[in-house]
Order: sequence, then structure tokens, then C-alpha cells
Amino acid sequence: MKKVSIGFVFILGFVGFVTSFGAHIVAVTLPFYIEQVGAGLMMVGLLIAVFDIAEIISKPLFGTLADKKGMKKTMQVGILIFILSSLLYPVVSPKLLILIRFFQGIGAAALSAVSLAMVGAYYKENKGRAYGIYNAIKGMGYVISPLIGGAIILKNNFNGIFFASALIGCLALLLSLLLPQSQSKTENALDDDDDLSFASFIAVFKDSRLWPWYIVIVINMFFVGILFGFLPVHIHNLNFSPLKSGILLSVIAIAYLGIQPVAGWLADKMDQVLIIRCGLILSGISTAVIPFTSGFFLPVVCVLAGIGIGTVWTNSDTLVSHLSKEGKLGATMGAAGSFKEFGDMIGPLLMGGISQLFDLTTGFVACGTLGIVAIVFTLKNHNKK
Repeated sequence: MKKVSIGFVFILGFVGFVTSFGAHIVAVTLPFYIEQVGAGLMMVGLLIAVFDIAEIISKPLFGTLADKKGMKKTMQVGILIFILSSLLYPVVSPKLLILIRFFQGIGAAALSAVSLAMVGAYYKENKGRAYGIYNAIKGMGYVISPLIGGAIILKNNFNGIFFASALIGCLALLLSLLLPQSQSKTENALDDDDDLSFASFIAVFKDSRLWPWYIVIVINMFFVGILFGFLPVHIHNLNFSPLKSGILLSVIAIAYLGIQPVAGWLADKMDQVLIIRCGLILSGISTAVIPFTSGFFLPVVCVLAGIGIGTVWTNSDTLVSHLSKEGKLGATMGAAGSFKEFGDMIGPLLMGGISQLFDLTTGFVACGTLGIVAIVFTLKNHNKK
């Protein structure tokens, strides 16, 4: 493939943005939904989890499909599934939202996993910078969706949430038409068997070089769940007002997103494994000391944790992309995406379980320590592709 413009990563980032926007614009407005249909709090958990479950199942499948049938086409199929699923909600019973969320998750899995793989396919040089830009744009969905979702709910129209999701999807689909074809399918034509198979699907999970980084990805996602799930509980106990809490979480999100292009640039200049270790140490120590800080030092420590998370996120994406085997980039990045979703789901459960058995302070310390211990998995020397 000829050298592609750096502008294409902004399109891919916006495609990834569809996932974070679509997942969270619904999640943050679910209290309105359960009041509307008379559901309980368990339904809130199920509606959030089903989106993650669909992504965990589907990302490796669509990644493998992209390697065999073409990345751009597979990504566009995912966008279409997401759009059609979103448009389906206003015409069916509200009680079927759990099915809508599952199908949205399937579409999001395809567009997210494949857009991530396409960054690696397009940018053979300066790959870290490209992943940093991609992740920063994708992550903006976490910041913007609560604002847009809240504005729509003010109009007392939950259906509008899904029209907004479909509109963002349509824009991403139009922009994706500008992208060149990746070489994944052509390269893979050298394989003896171009058909999809169970063996080709599980191949990326059997690669021993990738497993340490999959574990690092899972543990890094623990920190995301802690910062955006349990930090609000901690600062509520400190009598933070809703406004003050929102400002702190927004600042953390900005730090987490803003560091990613910088971390990507560092990934191109330095040893990615060393940077990942530094990120794990920073986020692990910062998370562990959160319950022991107050005043000016609390937001400083929280921001440092966000910087550590963002650093590990971009550098692990870049490293996994480098380690992927020829013709397996889509499947490899799809597997990495599934491990992110798994960590996002398991992390809060672990934190919640420890906090329930002991207390919130123990939860922060235990999970922070786990991040530091994760450095053990990075000690083996892994040669890049």
C-alpha cells in the first residue's frame, strides 16, 4: 500500500468514536428508561453488560473476517449493523431494549475492532502516533455522550438517544467511503486456505508472545473501571458536590485522552515495553494512594492515574499491532479489543467484591497493587514483529 495521509487516522478515530458514543449515551440515560418502563436496577446492569458481552464475543470474529474478506468492507458492515439496530428501537416495544443493545454491541464490535486494526495496516511508520490520535478521538465519546444524552432527555424523548446514535453512525459510514482499501485481504491470499475456520479464529489466542500484553490490557482496564466507577463513590463519601465531582471526572478524562497522542509519539521514539511499565507503575501507585489523599493532592493523584492508564492503553495497542503475525492483524486487534471489554467488565466486579468484603480503601489499594504486579508479565523479552 502507498503511504497514506495522516488524515485517515482522524476518520478511523471518528469511526471508533461511534462505539464509545453509542455505548455511553444510552448508559448515562438509563435511569430515565427504567422510570419509563418500570424496570429495576438489575436491568440497568444487564443493559450495560449486554453491550460489553456482544463486543467480547464478536470482536475476534469480525477481526478474523476482516483478515479474510477485507477490512474496509467488514468495518462498513459493522457500521450498518449499528445504524439499523439504533433505528429499530423507536419502532419496537421499549422492553426489547436489551436485544437492541446486544445488536448495537455486535455492530460496535465490528467497527471498533476493524478500525483499530486498520490503523496498524495503514501506518507502518509512526504507528504509535497514529494509535494515540485514534484513541484520543475515540475516547471523546465518553466526554460528549453524557452532554448530548442529557440534552436529549431534557426534551423527555428517550427515542432521540437512538436517532442521535444512528446519525453519528451515518456520518461515520459516509466518511469511511474516503478510506483506501487495506492490504489485509491481498496479503492473506498467500495462505493455503482463505476460508474462515475455527483454527484461524483461535490462532491469535494461542500466540504466547501476545498473552502477556493481553493480561496487561485487562489489568489496565481495571483502572478505567475504578476511576470512572468507584472514584465517584469515594468522593461522594468525602461530601463532594455533584458539580465538583463532575469537574474532577472531566479533568481526569481530559488527562487520560490528552496523554494518548503524546504516549503514541513516545512509542515511536522509545522502547514501548519500558513505557508500558512506567504507565503501570504510575497508575498503580496513584490508584493505591487515592483513599489516603485529600485537598489539592487528590485531583493531582487522580490525574496521574489517568495519565498512566492512557499511556498503557496506546502503547499496548501499538505493541500488539507490531507483534501480530502476517495476515492476522484484524484478528489480533479484535482479540485485544475483547480483552479490553473483559477487563472493563471484570474490573468493577473485582473492586466491588473486595470493597464489599473489606472496605473501599482496601479495594483501591488491592487493585492498585495488582497493576504494579502486572509488570511481571512484561519482563520476558519480546521481539517486535
